[in-house]
Amino acid sequence: MGVFVFLPLVLPLTAWPIARLAEQHLHPRTATRLLTGVAAVMAACSTLCLALVMVVGTAQLPGNPLPDGWSDPEVRAAVPYDEVVGKAAIPALVAVLVACGRTWWRHTRVRRRAHRALAGLRDTEVAVLPDAAPYAYALPGGRRDRVVVTTAMLDCLEPAERRALFAHERAHLSARHHRFLLTVRLAAQANPFLWPLRTAVSYTTERWADEDAARTVGSRRTVARAIGKAALVSRGTPSATLAGLAAAGPVPRRVAALLGPAPAVRTWPSLFTAVGVAAWGAATGAVVSAMSSANSAVTMVLILHAATPL
Repeated sequence: MGVFVFLPLVLPLTAWPIARLAEQHLHPRTATRLLTGVAAVMAACSTLCLALVMVVGTAQLPGNPLPDGWSDPEVRAAVPYDEVVGKAAIPALVAVLVACGRTWWRHTRVRRRAHRALAGLRDTEVAVLPDAAPYAYALPGGRRDRVVVTTAMLDCLEPAERRALFAHERAHLSARHHRFLLTVRLAAQANPFLWPLRTAVSYTTERWADEDAARTVGSRRTVARAIGKAALVSRGTPSATLAGLAAAGPVPRRVAALLGPAPAVRTWPSLFTAVGVAAWGAATGAVVSAMSSANSAVTMVLILHAATPL
């Protein structure tokens, strides 16, 4: 197993170049799917390897319930610097599990509270709240997916801009953007090196919805104007995993992108470009991470099986 058990912990660094280049050169739909997939694979692999290292550290603790053979020198020799990293992996893995659990719990709590707030309204696709605070967001789940918007937000927009707002929020719901946002948020909690991918996906999901809204209303300028107005008055969304017109993502960049030509739809960038090299580098890093974690897991299972008395 050797040092290969540590590779998945640092291989997310190979995805940093694509995190920035994907925002600029890939279609938002392609960028979102690519970055989320890479983040999910790398987070799962790094967490698995952290757990494997933790087994060695836990077996060295006095009074642990593990078989005595798991603390034998032959088992510890499978992990370099077992005396240090084995025990350090215990609090590290606990921190990862607590952070991911807290993120999941907060996401679930916010969605439940949002659905409870709509309990007295008609069960329609659009829920208009009589609130003086201007905000709008896409709320998935419950009996149906819903677009939540306040009267204050509608008062700030012209009729064409309101259509752009509704088209934007419906795009979030139809593409299930909350799943991408939650996945990269959990991945960043599992491995801090994946934080740039979380930031990038927060932006690309908004750009994806921007482009779908522009195609629906037939005017990129109208969508850009609606985003600018909403960003000036909105307080955002109740959670980073719920998307909205004025949610995460640099608004000036989104507006500038909408005032320019529509992005080209490509399933994968050419290798002979900077973004292509970065994409292949991130994909290679994800594959190597998966192979390293799988090899480490199999090796550890075989070693522990051999060290466990029948």
